[in-house]
Amino acid sequence: MSDDAAGAVLALLLERGQSVATAESLTGGWVCAALTAVPGASAAVRGGVTAYAVAVKHTVLGVPAEVLDGVGAVSPACAVAMARGGARLLGADWCVATTGVAGPGPSDGHPAGTVHLAVAGGEHGVAHRALHLHGSREQIRRQTVTAALDLLEERLDTCLSQSRGTV
Repeated sequence: MSDDAAGAVLALLLERGQSVATAESLTGGWVCAALTAVPGASAAVRGGVTAYAVAVKHTVLGVPAEVLDGVGAVSPACAVAMARGGARLLGADWCVATTGVAGPGPSDGHPAGTVHLAVAGGEHGVAHRALHLHGSREQIRRQTVTAALDLLEERLDTCLSQSRGTV
């Protein structure tokens, strides 16, 4: 999948002595699989939750019912709540979340390729990224994994630079 990005993320986590978890919907565990494919991943990866069903997003990850009933599961608010819930549930310093529509057709009024990513990092807050991807269902899922790892790496890089007093 995205071995280079996963390796870079794990190197940053190990350098900081921090851990990561995943909270995934449309990627179905592929982000966690990419991370755990890297040798030594067990030193940083806490685990992952594949919350494909809306009810699981609510009952396991703690996504508020108001979010799911209001803006829905394909939204920035849902991605952020998933990331926060995954970090809390799995006791991780960081959590990356994916939610959206892989296709082939639309879902809940959103076209295939609509994706929301979030990374929660304790005192470092939360980052969100919206994507509008194109391709087959598998291509959209693979592009989402890469984008999720890239967002996590960016957040880790930024926070590491800040802790060293550089920008």
